[in-house]
Amino acid sequence: MAEDIRQNKIANFSGLAENSNGVTKTPAAMASKTGASKKLVIKNFKDRPKMTETYTEDTWLKLRDAVGAIQNSTSIKYNLEELYQAVENLCSYKVSPMLYKQLRQVCEDHVRAQIQQFKEYPLLNIDSLDNLSFLKRMNRCWQDHCRQTIMIRSIFLFLDRTYVLQNSLLPSIWDTGLELFRTHIVSDGVVQNRTVEGILEQIEQERNGETVDRSLLRSLLGMLSDLQVYKESFEQRFLMETNCLYAAEGQRLMLERDVPEYLHHVARRLEEENDRVISYLDQSTQKPLISAIEKQLLGEHMTAILQKGKDVFEAFYKKDLAKRLLVGKSASVDAEKSMLSKLKHECGAAFTSKLEGMFKDMELSKDIMIQFKQYMQNQSEPSNIELTVNILTMGYWPTYTPMEVHLPTEMVKLQEVFKMFYLGKHSGRKLQWQPTLGHAVLKAEFKEGKKELQVSLFQTLVLLMFNEGEEFTVEEIHTATGIEDGELRRTLQSLACGKARVLNKNPRGKDVEDGDRFNFNNDFKHKLFRIKINQIQMKETGFSS
Repeated sequence: MAEDIRQNKIANFSGLAENSNGVTKTPAAMASKTGASKKLVIKNFKDRPKMTETYTEDTWLKLRDAVGAIQNSTSIKYNLEELYQAVENLCSYKVSPMLYKQLRQVCEDHVRAQIQQFKEYPLLNIDSLDNLSFLKRMNRCWQDHCRQTIMIRSIFLFLDRTYVLQNSLLPSIWDTGLELFRTHIVSDGVVQNRTVEGILEQIEQERNGETVDRSLLRSLLGMLSDLQVYKESFEQRFLMETNCLYAAEGQRLMLERDVPEYLHHVARRLEEENDRVISYLDQSTQKPLISAIEKQLLGEHMTAILQKGKDVFEAFYKKDLAKRLLVGKSASVDAEKSMLSKLKHECGAAFTSKLEGMFKDMELSKDIMIQFKQYMQNQSEPSNIELTVNILTMGYWPTYTPMEVHLPTEMVKLQEVFKMFYLGKHSGRKLQWQPTLGHAVLKAEFKEGKKELQVSLFQTLVLLMFNEGEEFTVEEIHTATGIEDGELRRTLQSLACGKARVLNKNPRGKDVEDGDRFNFNNDFKHKLFRIKINQIQMKETGFSS
């Protein structure tokens, strides 16, 4: 029985519901207080500036100078509030159409001039360093453009919120900035090709084990996505190259390695590509990317793999499928079922019966959870934890080692509620919780702000301790959580020594040793709101069925 716990309470991890429109409502009792008098205050409206013959022209020249200063990264001569007021004045004089047109032209002239630095970029003797330098220059140009557009919009905000908003056919100032950058820079054939070639080259280097600048790739691919050219300019070529790479790799490795080694390699490649999606590729690329890899590394070699070792393959595939189903890592249920159909054709129904049972369990679990949520609504004491449970039929799934851990009281109570609900419907059955399969989403609060942490149940139990205290030793955490020693050390490593260090370890180091002390990292920063903290896996020497 796999337990999927969504925990909404954690140390420094709290959830606040905010009014989405930002309006604070006054209690009705105060508003209708007996005897309360209402005052109506009328203020004199400011007379708008008298318009001289040259006011429009002079004001525009002042605004154009400010825009030019922003574009050239020089100081603006005028106060920003004064410039904002100037725009409002011009709009009140009904010259908004002219102002919008002039602003667009100034922005277009500047963007058009930026193409020269890329056109003149050396094209002869291109090597990876030249391409990387080109990508950095493109990224700098894009970042500057975004920063400038934001500043320009802040000055012309009144124009954007009145004239532009009232004319549905006109793009906003921000959208105009995107349109100009797309039209005059990224849509240029030479520039776009060089940019995409450079990005693909960096990804190829990373696939070959080299370290690349992921933040640069994330920024540039985000640029292509924002400019709505990601799919046609990048994704199609990326998937084509992915197919070529893994087709060749599959052919080569099938000759060089035995089945267990080959399947371990496939699992590692799938993990790497999923990590790329999380790190810098657009989310929409995940399904076609994973499908392409599965097709080239597994689908194309299915017969050969099965001939070499059906038992080994079944154990590997069952274990990997279980992981994808239970933690929602499957790129596509349809793709999974298509693979199952191929296996059935190659090996017969007996071979796939357990795998089909796993899918059936997942579908039945969804129905059970719908009923359980309805059941919970009728409980007198609603829980602040949202619990999701997957009911796994023993025999269909891989064997998981039972492990007893110390759960918080709220979790234990909710488990008992579910047990009463389930056994009330299915008498005679026995439930066994599997904490090794549990995971949770925790609401966390750091100095930087609120975050959501997607963590395993073991990680959850460790983090919840910091609701009760500031610092704990390895031994204290072991006593409090009951997590097995090796599993606990891997869990602490993932929280304090990995990429997302939500805990501090003292003394510092990659390994967790006896006597190490841990405290909550209130200074933790991350650009994403929801962060997945991967559990460090134990090194495996074989398969369990």
